[in-house]
Amino acid sequence: MIANLEALLAKGGDGAVLRLALSSRYLDAGDATSAVRHAEAAVQLDPDYSAGWKTLGRALAAAGRSADALVAYERGITIAERRGDQQAAKEMRVFSTRLKRAAAKSDAPDDA
Repeated sequence: MIANLEALLAKGGDGAVLRLALSSRYLDAGDATSAVRHAEAAVQLDPDYSAGWKTLGRALAAAGRSADALVAYERGITIAERRGDQQAAKEMRVFSTRLKRAAAKSDAPDDA
C-alpha cells in the first residue's frame, strides 16, 4: 500500500489526503520519521485539516518528540473546535493528556 501511495505522489498527485494516508501507513509500519514528514506536508497543504494535525501529533509522539506532539495537538484542537469537529478535538485532548501524564511520570524522582 505504501508503494502505491508513494507512486501516486511521484506522479504529481500531491494533496493533504494523500499525505495523511501515507503518514498513517508509515505509522502502522513503524516508520515514525516518514510518518512525521508526510503529516507535516499534509498540514502545510491544508492548515485547517484537523485529521492532519491529529496524525501529526501521533507521528511526532511515535518519533519521541513529545513536546512537538503537544504543540501539534493544541493547534489541532483549536482548528477542530473552530470547524465544529468536536470528535477530533476530543481525541486530541485525550492524546495530549496521555503525553502530559507520561512526561510527568518520567520527570518524577525514583523512590528506590
